[in-house]
Amino acid sequence: MATAWGTAFLMLMTSCVCSTVFHRDQRTWFEGVFLSSMCPINVSASTLYGIMFDAGSTGTRIHVYTFVQKIPGQLPILEGEIFDSVKPGLSAFVDQPKQVREIFKKSPFLVPNDSVSIMDGSYEGQLHGQSRETVGTLDLGGASTQITFLPQFKKTLEQTPRGYLTSFEMFNSTYKLYTHSYLGFGLKAARLATLGALETEGIDGHTFRSACLPRWLEAEWIFGGVKYHYGGNKEGEMGFEPCYTEVLRVVQGKLHQPDEVQRSSFYAFSYYYDRAVDTDMIDYETGGVLKVEDFERKAREVCDNLENFASGSPFLCMDLSYITALLKDGFGFADSTVLQLSKKVNNIETGWALGATFHLLQSLGISH
Repeated sequence: MATAWGTAFLMLMTSCVCSTVFHRDQRTWFEGVFLSSMCPINVSASTLYGIMFDAGSTGTRIHVYTFVQKIPGQLPILEGEIFDSVKPGLSAFVDQPKQVREIFKKSPFLVPNDSVSIMDGSYEGQLHGQSRETVGTLDLGGASTQITFLPQFKKTLEQTPRGYLTSFEMFNSTYKLYTHSYLGFGLKAARLATLGALETEGIDGHTFRSACLPRWLEAEWIFGGVKYHYGGNKEGEMGFEPCYTEVLRVVQGKLHQPDEVQRSSFYAFSYYYDRAVDTDMIDYETGGVLKVEDFERKAREVCDNLENFASGSPFLCMDLSYITALLKDGFGFADSTVLQLSKKVNNIETGWALGATFHLLQSLGISH
C-alpha cells in the first residue's frame, strides 16, 4: 500500500495541471505582456487566450496561447504563444496544499472546476499532422519516456497490449491512439539503472562504476536528493561495446515493440533533442532530421574516444548509448527510421500542454 500511495504522490508532484481561458476584452494583470502580433487589435473576430500551467517537481512552466476565431462556427486558429518558467517546483509546496489551492481560487481568470488534475501517462502523448498525414512522437524525460502514434494497420490494434490504446475526441473527430508512458525509463533513471544504483539510496562509501565512463573519472551526482559516487572502470573494458551491453540490460525485453513503428516517421523531443545538440548532430535553434543509426554512430564515436573526449557531461557516452538501445532494442525501430528533432512546429512550442489546451477549448464549447 505504501508503494502505491508513493507513486500516486509522485505523479501529483510532477504532473499536476492548471488551465484557464479568458477573452481579450477582459482586463488582466499581464495586459501589457503580449506582443502586438499576438494580440491583434483590429480583428473583428473573437480573440481569446488559453493558459496552461505545467506544475512539475523542479519547476513550473506557463504557456499562454493566443487563438483567433475569424469565422463563427469554424475552428479557432492558433496564432502565437508566450512561454515562461519559474523555480522552485510543486515539490517545494508539499506541506502547503491549502495555500496552493487558495492561489488558484484567487485567479482573475475563468477557472473551470476540473482545471487542476493529475496527468495520466496516456494524455502526455502528442500527435501532429493533418488529415491522414500524421507522425508519431517520442519524448524522453528524466524519469519517463513516451511513445505515441496513430496506428494505420489492423494488426497493430489487434496485437497491442491492453492499456496502450486510447480513444479521444478532438474538434469533432475521434482518434484511436497507440500511446504509452514508461516510468523509470527516462534518461536520468536509466543512468541509475545502468550503474546498478536504481534502488540503493546511494550506499555510503560505495562507488558505482561503468564502462560508459572515462577510466580516470571519480565524481558525485545528486539525483532525487540522494548523493551517488560514480566513476569509470579502473581496470577492464571501456568503450561503446561494453557500454552498450550495460545499457541494453535496462531496456531489452521490457518495452512493447509494435512492428508498425519501423515504417513510420516520428518527431523526437526533450533529451533526444538535447543530446543531438550536445554532439553537433543538429542545430540548437532549428533542429534537424536524423535516423536512428545516427545516434549509434555518434555513440560509437564518443564512447570509443572517452579518454580524449572533452564534454560538459561525463554521462554523454552512456546517454547516447542508452538512446540508441531505447530506440532499437526497446521500441524496435529500424536503423533507417527517420526522426524529426524539433522544439517547435510552426513556431509554437510542442508538447502535451498545447493538446490539453485544445481539449479545454472544446470542453467549453469554444471550438464550435
